[in-house]
Order: sequence, then structure tokens, then C-alpha cells
Amino acid sequence: MISLEECTLCPHECKVNRNIGKVGRCRATNQVKIALYSTHHFEEPCISGQNGSGTVFFSNCNLNCIYCQNYEISQQSKGKNITVEELANIFLKQQEKGLENINLVTPTSYVVQIIEAIKIAKKKGLHIPIVYNTNSYEKVETLKLLNGYIDVYLPDLKYAENDLALKYSNVNNYFETATKAIKKMVNQVGMPKLNENGVMQKGVIIRHLVLPNHLENSKKVLKWIKDNMPNEIYVSVMAQYFPTFKAKETKTLNRKLYQSEWQEIESYIDELNFENGYVQELGEHEEEYVPKWEF
Repeated sequence: MISLEECTLCPHECKVNRNIGKVGRCRATNQVKIALYSTHHFEEPCISGQNGSGTVFFSNCNLNCIYCQNYEISQQSKGKNITVEELANIFLKQQEKGLENINLVTPTSYVVQIIEAIKIAKKKGLHIPIVYNTNSYEKVETLKLLNGYIDVYLPDLKYAENDLALKYSNVNNYFETATKAIKKMVNQVGMPKLNENGVMQKGVIIRHLVLPNHLENSKKVLKWIKDNMPNEIYVSVMAQYFPTFKAKETKTLNRKLYQSEWQEIESYIDELNFENGYVQELGEHEEEYVPKWEF
């Protein structure tokens, strides 16, 4: 049984007593902390749909990515504490806006509280899909707790090369941990199911952000997906990287993708012949990119 009194929610297994204010790697206490909740129109088309995705951005993270675009939220704990009841009400407010789903962004540290909030909200009429938007550094035991509460998993498979995970995100055994977790997610929610408007109601979308100077890592990630996942699984390959936070001072990460790099990845995607998914369109100039999803 996973308890906040001796927290082992994620693979770090810090075993701190969060109920008395002790914090481990992710810096989360027993209180839910969020940075904001909003309407997001720029997720994948089958997530945002016509009306937008109801994102809830949780503060803190169990990774320390030096290129994180939300580093103030994930690593500097920007946000405010709320109760479980307030979180449940946020879910209901997002539904009242007519949004397509509840999108839990970086939720791992708060799984225990999120489950309670979902229970409360469902008793009050919550019925839209719940999306679990994660970096994939997850424990299978924690994912088991989410069975029946999560409809769509949105895992990011960042690295196939563990030395990069250690160097850029300060975690060990990322690839083995993440791929085991993703297999569990697929086993739990099954194959993708979309409604009449093309919005996913059940399923998994595996995301991957391409990093400059690290095309082989991306190719290994994509090859693993092709070789180990059902053809029906959605794949989302992102070109939106830009240097921020500590990456601006890191030689291998201090620029955006070159057009030639993105073309090489696009060619490899074509070679693998994925059945479902999206790629982002890189801008015509190396200094620009267009965050537009395409089939």
C-alpha cells in the first residue's frame, strides 16, 4: 500500500513522511499544489478537439530536466496549495466550460490526492475523460492505483539512452522504468477509442520531444515504440524544443533544431510507417518553428 507517510509513489522511493511536511526529490508535501488550470487548444488534435483540453498544471516534478519549458512550476515550486475538494471543483469547472477532458499535467506526486478528487467529482457528475500527462518516470504499482480513474495516458518517452537521462534529467534507469510503465498504461486502458468528433476517450499517445544533437536517441525511442507497441497506438513526435533554463548554458542543447535534423527524423518516421499519430511542422527557417500538428 502506497502511503504519503512513507512516500514511494515514484521510482525515487524517497520514503519521506509527507504528512508532516517532509519533502523528497519532487519537493511535494501532502498538500496538492497547482500552478494554474486553463483551456489548452494546442495539444494533439485528438486531445484538444474543438473545445480545448482542461489542463491542470501541478507544481513540482520527479525529474530535473535542464531544458524544462515549465521549470518555474516543475523545479521552483511555483503555485498555490489547494485542498482535495478544491481540486475536485476545478475538474467540475473545466467540464462546465464544455472542455473535452481533464488533462492532469505532471501529476505523479499527487496520485493519492487526485484519486480522491476524482471520486468526489464523479459523485457530483464528472463524466468527461481524464488524461494523465506524464514524463513516464512512473512505478507500475502506482499506475495500478489509477486503474478505473484514468481514461487516456499521455506519456513522454524522453530517452532511450540512460546516460542522457542522467545528464539532462538527473535520473537513473529512465528507459527501463519508462518503457515498463508505458506497457502497463497500454495494458490498463487498451487500444485508442475516439468519439464522433475525433476526440480520444480511451487509449495512449506516446510523445517524444526531439533534442538537437541527439538524433540517435530519438531514432532508438521511435524504433522501440514500433517494435514493442501495438500498431494502433498513437505516436506524437515534437519539434518544439527551444533552449531555456539551464539548457541555454549547455553546449549540446543551446539551440533549436536545425531543419536538416528535423528532416532526418521525419524521414525515419516515414521509414517506420506508424499507423496513427502526429508530427509537428518545423518552420522554414532554423530560427523559427510552427507548433502545428499534422498527420
